[in-house]
Amino acid sequence: MAFINNETLNVFKQKANQLVNRTFDKHINLAVTGLSRSGKTAFITSFVNQLVNENSQSKLDFFNVIHQGRFIAAKRVPQKSLHVPRFAYEKSMSAFTQEPPSWPEPTHGISELRLAIRYQPKDSLLKFATDTATLYVDITDYPGEWLLDLPLLNQTFEEWSEATNLLLTESVRHEKSQPLIDKINQLDPFEIVDEEKLAELATEYTQLLLHFRHEMGLSVIQPGRFILPGDLENAPILQFFPYTNFKSIDINRYQNADDNSLIGMLRARYIEYKERVVKAFYKEHFINFDRQIILADCLTPLNSGPDSFKDLQHALNLIMESFNYGKSGIFTRLFSPKIDKLLFAATKADHVTPEQHEHLTSLLNQLVHQSKHQLNFDEIPMATLAIASVKSTKSGMGNYQGTQIPVIQGRKVGDEQLMTLFPGTVPAKIPSSEFWQNKPFNYVSFAPFQSVTENQALPHLRMDQVLEFLLGDKIK
Repeated sequence: MAFINNETLNVFKQKANQLVNRTFDKHINLAVTGLSRSGKTAFITSFVNQLVNENSQSKLDFFNVIHQGRFIAAKRVPQKSLHVPRFAYEKSMSAFTQEPPSWPEPTHGISELRLAIRYQPKDSLLKFATDTATLYVDITDYPGEWLLDLPLLNQTFEEWSEATNLLLTESVRHEKSQPLIDKINQLDPFEIVDEEKLAELATEYTQLLLHFRHEMGLSVIQPGRFILPGDLENAPILQFFPYTNFKSIDINRYQNADDNSLIGMLRARYIEYKERVVKAFYKEHFINFDRQIILADCLTPLNSGPDSFKDLQHALNLIMESFNYGKSGIFTRLFSPKIDKLLFAATKADHVTPEQHEHLTSLLNQLVHQSKHQLNFDEIPMATLAIASVKSTKSGMGNYQGTQIPVIQGRKVGDEQLMTLFPGTVPAKIPSSEFWQNKPFNYVSFAPFQSVTENQALPHLRMDQVLEFLLGDKIK
């Protein structure tokens, strides 16, 4: 007779507990989704901070479990995936506790965090079985740049090359892209590949992507790992580029091209990138999400111009195509989880005056209108909020030429200068050409306003409404 050792028994118990948690709806995999600079790290830090430091000053009135006095406590507990780095909550909080406070470092790799929320059941079947219950929330953090790789899973190398070529030849990208396009078009795609030359062109393409992202404020950057490679830096799997002259290639010859040819190696590395990087990332971290929040910085593109704003809209639609949405019942939770609730959040709402928050919400709704329309048809509960994960300004009234106007005050990022200003009016819909000609908006990036202690709740705007939407129906 075979005996089960303690290690095997512990693994069995862990898996059984996970199954029970899913069966009784006591577990959520939360997707915190957003492009670079949308504020994911600050959001996750604040999300955890509000719960573990819940007290009379945390201002979570719209989170019903707290409003009803049923919240007991929350704490961080060991995560499920022991091979994934732990989210650096302490390091992020240290940025807010130092003097003067600063924003935490942006995400450079994958990390996870698990929260256990203890509460008193009220309306669910659990109230008949126990006085207290626990909801487990797993949060995965990852660079926003990697998100836009997910659409590659449905594209061949030639499809991706043609789509990328269209982007590169658009007016906003064309001037910077043309020198590289000219170099690629001069190559014989079927010649024996010179790997050194290929690596040089891949580096040039990467530098182009970095310029688009950091100098021009554009959002559609593919492949995302090229500008934030992590442990793949300098690996051949990141040394390829789109072939920009497919119209001149005989399709039969292309399909039979040897991997030692230029076009064959580009295709082979693209396929390898999809399989080993993108698909592995998707399978491990994306297919099990239950709830999702999509963070969008709509304010920076208003400063950057119409091309940047259009690019943001394109990027948001690409992101949403990569997720699995649908109603979640007991069988889908156990065997085929789907995202059954979706929150759109316009971040940095504290960087505009309070009466502009409604316009900011409306603007984000306009940006994702096409995707929301389809999800409405599928009856997916959705909401849109203007939030500040960590509030960094004070609002009030100021005098301008004898007239009282709403203003905000904060410390400008970089020089720490205290500024009081009216940033301008946020358009309630996709800006017209007149808006861009008049340039009525003046976005200033502010640092956190004042430091907090480790056990103090961070100031915020509407994080309680975020918590209620994402978790409220699970803590009844």
